[in-house]
Amino acid sequence: MNPRHGGDAVMSVVRRYGVETMFTLSGGHVFPLYDGAVKTDPPVRILDTRHEQTAVFAAEGTARLTRRPALAVLTAGPGITNGISGITTAHFNGSPVVVLGGRAPQARWGSGALQELDHPPLVAPVTKLATTAQGPDTLAADVTKAFDTAATPHRGPVFLDFYMDHLFGPAPEVPDESTTAAPERAEPDPEALAAIVALLREARRPVLVLGSDVWMDGADEAARAFAEELRLPVVANGQGRGIFPPGHELLVTRARSKAFREADLVIVAGTPLDFRLGYGSFGGGSGGRPPGEHSGGAAKVVHLADSPSQLATHTLTAGAAAGDLSLIFTGLATAAGKAGVTPASYALWAGDLRDAARAAVAGDAELLASPADPIHPMRLYGELAKVLEDDAVVIGDGGDFVSYAGKYVEPKRPGGWLDPGPYGCLGTGLGYAAAARIARPSSQVVLLLGDGAAGFSLMDADTLVRHNLPVVMIVGNNGAWGLEKHPMQMLYGYDVAAELQPECRYDEVVRALGGVGELVTRPEQLGPALRRAFDSGAPYLVNVATDPEIAYPRSTTGV
Repeated sequence: MNPRHGGDAVMSVVRRYGVETMFTLSGGHVFPLYDGAVKTDPPVRILDTRHEQTAVFAAEGTARLTRRPALAVLTAGPGITNGISGITTAHFNGSPVVVLGGRAPQARWGSGALQELDHPPLVAPVTKLATTAQGPDTLAADVTKAFDTAATPHRGPVFLDFYMDHLFGPAPEVPDESTTAAPERAEPDPEALAAIVALLREARRPVLVLGSDVWMDGADEAARAFAEELRLPVVANGQGRGIFPPGHELLVTRARSKAFREADLVIVAGTPLDFRLGYGSFGGGSGGRPPGEHSGGAAKVVHLADSPSQLATHTLTAGAAAGDLSLIFTGLATAAGKAGVTPASYALWAGDLRDAARAAVAGDAELLASPADPIHPMRLYGELAKVLEDDAVVIGDGGDFVSYAGKYVEPKRPGGWLDPGPYGCLGTGLGYAAAARIARPSSQVVLLLGDGAAGFSLMDADTLVRHNLPVVMIVGNNGAWGLEKHPMQMLYGYDVAAELQPECRYDEVVRALGGVGELVTRPEQLGPALRRAFDSGAPYLVNVATDPEIAYPRSTTGV
């Protein structure tokens, strides 16, 4: 290829990695990237947002749904700093996002050009690589390195910015390479697998936890085959949700407290041993024990990760393996068969957890159909379950209200759930929704927003309207920062900085931006409103006034 300018050289490489959409907010520093996107063959779709964080969240959502590197383009200075929360979320989620940034001209560097800022040091702590292309001759090679680095396990965001004069100036010819090499699959250590199988052979109450990296590593089928062969009870975490569908006899997520409390072996795959998993302490009332200190009744813990850098170092583990997660699961299944591991030794345990999970689901029925007025948040999830299709993508962006979704919305297929992940950054929702609508054009896309979270990104309903991206948005509107209000009242007997406007008309905001919306104040209105939203074929917000006195029941603060 003979590029006309640096933007052509960059976008010719981007296209080789299968990127179909550039998420961005317009800025003069990156105009050549837009021109290159329009004129490459085939063109790269340009989807512009109303805030840079939404552009990065949209790229991150795309990466998580497609399991391929995705692209955000940000202009210099505040364009980059506005995107840092999105970059950090991608870092914590292990999402292969490439963020390309503009940069003041090299010829004027140090003289106070508009938005002159050295970006890489700001994002280096939350990226796999953060650097500046040094000249026109390096543009193609630097972009290639960025994509390869983002896609290599453990995946994560990469930042690369370009001097403005290098993008606008002529670029050398780019070699015509139609394919890119896939990252090499890392083989796990056979001795590590043998040690884990020995623990399985001794166990009587094992539990398998499947996290987001199982999905991102393309290991969902291998994980399911491994669990089904050994009849292991499974708890799903993050994007591990949906690998086992609701009602599967091995899926015991609804009995996770019992499972973690009574297990003698917990195998955690594809997720950190962080606050969501008690920092890796399971069994024998082990919660709250100092890291690394085992009590007599504590469960043995095995950690499986896609790369050595992700294995836990803050607590003792009885076994660990790093590498391609599909190879780990198939290797464990093969080794377990040769070692004579039999599910019969823990069949009673698996049945006990299955019964506990089913009892929990049955116990939900009353609240999921609650006639309470004001509306109980669980009634909304009961009505939503009636209209969700098997391939729906459900997105959670919020605190108290969305906590119910994490418990009561069970994806029927893998890749059907998105939430902010362990960084807990609000404002991901509209970007994730745009990503889901593009990545899954024939599926329902549902965005669940707390009213607090809505304040971070609802202006990007304009993005959905302008780009014709129909999404059903549901706001759980209790007029408060519920995740803070109730704990503060418990601690101090009062709360401050926790109130929002009761029954704020978020639906009218979306209507003003060209979408559709309505306010729901009574429980019997919920079902019809949801059906109208799904039938509309438009960005549609259902604003549900929920009971402000009801707090999601929490048993831990994660500290």
